[in-house]
Amino acid sequence: MKSQIQNINAGKSQKQFRDNTLLKGTKDILLMMTLLLLLASCTNKKEESQSDAAPIKNTTTLTDVQIKNAGIQTGKMEQKQISSTLKLNGKIDVPPQNLVSISVPMGGYLKSTKLLEGMFVTKGQVLCVVEDQQYIQLQEDYLLAKSKIGYAKAEFERQKELNQSKASSDKVYQQAQTEYNSLVVMVQSYGEKLKFAGINPNSISAKNISKSVNIYSPISGYVSKVNVNTGKYVNPSDILFEIVNPSDIHLALTVFEKDINKLAIGQSLVAYTNANPDKKYPCKIILIGKDFSQNRSTEMHCHFTNYDKTLLPGMYMNAVIELNSQESNVLPSDAIINFENKDFVFINKGNKQFEMKEVTVGNSENGFTEIMSNDLTGAAIVTKGAYSLLMKMKNIEE
Repeated sequence: MKSQIQNINAGKSQKQFRDNTLLKGTKDILLMMTLLLLLASCTNKKEESQSDAAPIKNTTTLTDVQIKNAGIQTGKMEQKQISSTLKLNGKIDVPPQNLVSISVPMGGYLKSTKLLEGMFVTKGQVLCVVEDQQYIQLQEDYLLAKSKIGYAKAEFERQKELNQSKASSDKVYQQAQTEYNSLVVMVQSYGEKLKFAGINPNSISAKNISKSVNIYSPISGYVSKVNVNTGKYVNPSDILFEIVNPSDIHLALTVFEKDINKLAIGQSLVAYTNANPDKKYPCKIILIGKDFSQNRSTEMHCHFTNYDKTLLPGMYMNAVIELNSQESNVLPSDAIINFENKDFVFINKGNKQFEMKEVTVGNSENGFTEIMSNDLTGAAIVTKGAYSLLMKMKNIEE
């Protein structure tokens, strides 16, 4: 009896194991089928997405009424003389002798100045007044040494006569000579220091010692920089002002080797600044460099026809040079449309069908634009109404 019960229980366990195994296998099959369905769905969506991203057509077809309303006219490329231009950039430059930095050799406090940027000053004009106690001391030392030199000279001459008559020893004579020579050196040295400071030694006396010195302009020109204000202490290394002599101010432009043969001395050009591109400054080429840098460029120097005091050394400028005209393939400028930063024309393909074709354009002059593409020869190109065609094509696509 016990043995029969055990056999029955064992049979139940085996059946339960088979049922569990079957259930697990069914779940695995269902999971696999679900994954396959998801994969197929993603593949279909990807194919649909790729189908949606197909290239946009570049042709459109119009009716007779649409062609008439758009005023569409066609023509072919022509040969015309088109002047080409060369665009360059550079900066304003001036020879070293025409740009002067003003400083105070011995420093001091700026007592006064009336200079403003852009003012014209003449050679010898007072630019500012500087004061300091050291100027008083320097004048005092000079005048004291100068006052002693007269007595020292007389004593030297007297001792010289006595020494020659053997009435004075050589030692006393040599001491008098040394004292006199030392004072001569001191007077000469103090005098040069006064000149260096901007003070004329011959103009000072015990009655007109001054703590101030005038700073004079060494050239005539325009004030390009003012770096100080009244009351400020300036050191000898500080630059107070900069003055530009405009007689040789020029524009230095960078020119590449491939463009050198297009340029010549005396050739005219116009320059302009980025800040005010509408204001043009006529120039002429005066010098073309012969030495090329590593990037195969050199400098070309140009003189301004009329100097403008707002043009300062170091200022960046652009320039445009009109080159000799040449025969070119051209189309009316109205035939060319710019779309998404590219240039296009429409070609009449016949049967009222028009194709939009990208082109490369060159220079423009008198309503015509140079076409650099060579595959439009003989093509019937829309010369009027191109913009209407573009709008029609965009509306269809949208």
